[in-house]
Amino acid sequence: MSETGSGSEWSPAKAARSSWQVLEPVHAVTYFSAECAEQYRTLGLKGFWMGYFASRSAPFGEASPELVNATFFNFRPSMVQRALPDAWAHASPAAVIDARREGSMATLSTLLGDLSSSSERAELAEAADLAERAVDACAVAGRPLFAALSALDRPEDPLGRLWHAATLLREHRGDGHVVANVAAGLDGLQANATFVATGAVPRERLQAARGWTDEEWNVAEARLTVRGWLEAGSLTTAGRAGRQQIEDLTDELAAAPWAELGPEVTARLHELVLPLARRIVDGGGIPFPNPIGVPPPA
Repeated sequence: MSETGSGSEWSPAKAARSSWQVLEPVHAVTYFSAECAEQYRTLGLKGFWMGYFASRSAPFGEASPELVNATFFNFRPSMVQRALPDAWAHASPAAVIDARREGSMATLSTLLGDLSSSSERAELAEAADLAERAVDACAVAGRPLFAALSALDRPEDPLGRLWHAATLLREHRGDGHVVANVAAGLDGLQANATFVATGAVPRERLQAARGWTDEEWNVAEARLTVRGWLEAGSLTTAGRAGRQQIEDLTDELAAAPWAELGPEVTARLHELVLPLARRIVDGGGIPFPNPIGVPPPA
């Protein structure tokens, strides 16, 4: 949903959430891209998850499982350990970064089609400029994934620049979301269980994507029940309030770039990107529901 209002209806925190929903499709094709998967296979990475963990963590260098478990937060540790550090025996981080970019660009080019008219080129360049302005307003303190990504060279072409900026903004937000969950006293599995209880994504979809066993999941739910957040697998009043506090803090921690842009410029960025996001979704670039939890752009 695009926050294009002004005055009392608009706030940087609200804009942070709506901007995530608008920009996330531009970035998230990376995780569902056949072209990315083929790029990783060509490098010798084995299976989807080795490609995922290596490609997302490659800006750190040869990331350890411990670093990835800490920053990705909600995956079963053994799932990460099956992929890392073995991935670095097959491909260097620099090669994986290039493969991720090339695969993502190929996918976006297919989904978005021909953007060769002068007006389309101008609007794409404007969207990239505005998204980079938002990135430039983000601080790196306490944002490890964002900080690592921000050290990479920005692509030169407008579509590559927009994708890279969308990636930076989502990892900036994601780093803050981890902080919000930890501040609420949740570990990664409990964060998954409470998120499923909101109805945003089915348990079987998220549990399979994060690697937790039924026994582990049930233990987490039992602990959340004792805490008063769950009852029979559903959120209690306290649980709903707790989840809302997590989401509100996530938005507040992601608000800085949108405070810098302000309501009019943020609305212009949404106006430019929303048609692209809809085209990506309509073309099947992202499934719904998805483990990310992002809804379709309205």
